[in-house]
Amino acid sequence: QVQLVESGGGLVQAGGSLKLACTASGFIFSVYTMNWYRQAPGKRREWVAQILGDGTIAYADSVKGRFTISRDNPRNTLYLQMDSLKPDDTAIYYCNRLTSPPSEYWGRGTQVTVSS
Repeated sequence: QVQLVESGGGLVQAGGSLKLACTASGFIFSVYTMNWYRQAPGKRREWVAQILGDGTIAYADSVKGRFTISRDNPRNTLYLQMDSLKPDDTAIYYCNRLTSPPSEYWGRGTQVTVSS
C-alpha cells in the first residue's frame, strides 16, 4: 500500500534552514509528480512546491527563492530544502503524489516551527 513518511522538521530561528525528506513506498515513485504542502494552525492545507518526474519544478509565490524541491528517484525520496525561514513558514509539512482524482491518503507530516 502507499506510504509516505515525512521527516526533518524541527524548531529553528528566523533566517535559519531545514531540509525535509519524504520517503515513499507502495508505488512507482519515479513516474509521479510529487508535491509538498503545508498546514498552519487554524488554516487550510496549502500547496508549496511541485516536481515532475522529468525534474520540472514549480513553487508557490510565498516560498519562491527560499525553498528548493528535489527528488532522488532511486531512493524513492523527495526533499525540500528550506532557507531564510520566516515565522509564517511554521506549519506541518506533508508530501503527496499528484493523482486524479486526488489521493485521500496523507502521511503524518513533519512539524516545522520558526521562532522570531
